[in-house]
Amino acid sequence: LSIEEQVEKLAMQKAENVLEQTKGEDRIIIGADTIVVKNGKIYGKPKSREEAKEMLKELRGKKHQVITALCVIVEKQGKREQYLTHDTSNIWIKNMEEKEIDQWLNQNIYQDKAGAYAIQEEFGKYIEKIEGNYFGIVGLPIHLLYDILKKYE
Repeated sequence: LSIEEQVEKLAMQKAENVLEQTKGEDRIIIGADTIVVKNGKIYGKPKSREEAKEMLKELRGKKHQVITALCVIVEKQGKREQYLTHDTSNIWIKNMEEKEIDQWLNQNIYQDKAGAYAIQEEFGKYIEKIEGNYFGIVGLPIHLLYDILKKYE
């Protein structure tokens, strides 16, 4: 699978898991997953502080991508429809000093973040430039979600 297909599969699995564990006649289920990629290498959630530090050292000063997949399952009047899409943004992190990396890691926010950072947190001060959608980077591309949901107004 391509990287985009991998992240879409994860978003779909999350949505399907909720679908299986819940009941309802008319419902909308949303699943999303985000990965960070640089030169084909996937940066998931770090397993340790040391791994997080290595990730940030590799990502700093260079462009990388954040890919967020979105799966929406709509059940309405006995019919089910599923939408699967993704959003890709380019990010440039400043060339952080080791001291700055340590200060970020000391906040212990990085553990459940792909790439060991969160643009919406204090880490935002290290973001030099983005090309793409901010909300996709944060983890829910609401512009794509809106386009799907407006079909059901």
